[in-house]
Amino acid sequence: MVNKASLKQISPKINLLTMFRLGLFQMGLGIMSILTLGVLNRIMIKELAIPATLVAGTIAMHQFVAPARLWFGQLSDAKTIGGTHRTGYVWIGAALFAIASFLAVQVTWLLGNSVHSQGWTLTTYSLIALLGGIFALYGLALSSSSTPFAALLVDVSDEDNRSKLVGIVWSMLMVGIVIGAIVSGRLLPAPTTCQDAVVNSIYSNPQSLALLQNSINRLFILLPAVVFGLAVFSTFGVEKKYSRYTSRSMIANREDKITLSQALKVLTASRQTGLFFTFLLVMTVSLFMQEAVMEPYGGEVFAMCVSETTRLNAFWGTGTLLGISSTGFLIVPRIGKQKTALLGCLTVAFSLSLVVLSGFSANPQMLQGALLLFGLASGVTTTGAISLMLDLTAAETAGTFIGAWGLAQAIARAVATVTGGAVLDIGRQIFSDRVLAYGLVFTVQAFGMLLAIWFLNRVDVAEFRSNAKNAIASILENELD
Repeated sequence: MVNKASLKQISPKINLLTMFRLGLFQMGLGIMSILTLGVLNRIMIKELAIPATLVAGTIAMHQFVAPARLWFGQLSDAKTIGGTHRTGYVWIGAALFAIASFLAVQVTWLLGNSVHSQGWTLTTYSLIALLGGIFALYGLALSSSSTPFAALLVDVSDEDNRSKLVGIVWSMLMVGIVIGAIVSGRLLPAPTTCQDAVVNSIYSNPQSLALLQNSINRLFILLPAVVFGLAVFSTFGVEKKYSRYTSRSMIANREDKITLSQALKVLTASRQTGLFFTFLLVMTVSLFMQEAVMEPYGGEVFAMCVSETTRLNAFWGTGTLLGISSTGFLIVPRIGKQKTALLGCLTVAFSLSLVVLSGFSANPQMLQGALLLFGLASGVTTTGAISLMLDLTAAETAGTFIGAWGLAQAIARAVATVTGGAVLDIGRQIFSDRVLAYGLVFTVQAFGMLLAIWFLNRVDVAEFRSNAKNAIASILENELD
């Protein structure tokens, strides 16, 4: 009894201000996602005329290394850096992904120059491989930072305040996306990159190319440095003051022994678990296919500048933030979690049809409105799905379920990025009209959402609750044997 009391004195309850301070790290990750998926991919596809499939494939490498998350999580449990289990990993990882993002830009310029001057030679393909390798390192650095950070959220929270902490941190991620889009747009003021009248490559205009390179280089120096500063500030002293890791070490050690293959066995043990996670996979792919093509869509169909297409993320991010922050209070209590997810999927499909229609009108304001609605629907879908997942999680293996879902989401987003680029290239081969080519991507997304609903309707929460714990216990007993 004395030991428990002393632990409570050493580890006070985390306060609201510290929760928002921790959220600054996620805000930084939102900013970084804009730089890679918002700015860099648009430059490569639109300005440098690199095929969308290759662009999406190289950028997606940072998601394909997601299985490393489990290893970094176990490493942070077992070994300390500077006397901390999580904070040292967060800082080192943040420094490394900031450096990797700048290196990716420099290789991008070399790649564009090689494509323009030499065509598709061995040098060009080597640069693509190098760029993919840099994005893989970027993904490893991101995993080495974000996974221990997620573990830190568990360490510093209790059952009665963990959902509040997660809600605040997730909302701050969307704030970062909005801020990143606005700041990037302001730091990319070059109107010459619109190329309203210039149909051929930007390399035909050295002045425009130099202006674009200078503004992009400045952006990828300034914002990653700010993000690293946010990572340090948000976590400084939090672990030493609030962490309960020591008192939970026995639980953590048992969780460490659950490997990826064992986690997958847990997830597929129940028919309902398989159905639900298939829904999550299809939903996530369908939700994020547009990430790699939205900025080029604004550039090619609406003749927007780089700064203007980057700001499109602000409309999507604002809508998502509104959806996430309001759904838990206004929609879920009234219609339930499963119907909330279904409503979100239907609204996403409808909003994507508006994105296609806006292309035929070539009206930027209509596109912005459609993206605002798409973001709102995405927020409703995400909140409903996550809330339902927490309902379908046995308390004994919550970490395994949520950790495996994070891995599945990362892989699904990587597949979504590649699929979006590939479908765009297919659309360009089939249709001569740019709107139809891009519209094919958004149409496939909409049908994907309808398929996700098909799986969602077959999820039975009552059945899951009646057999999930028994199935998990059986698998863990077999592993112990």
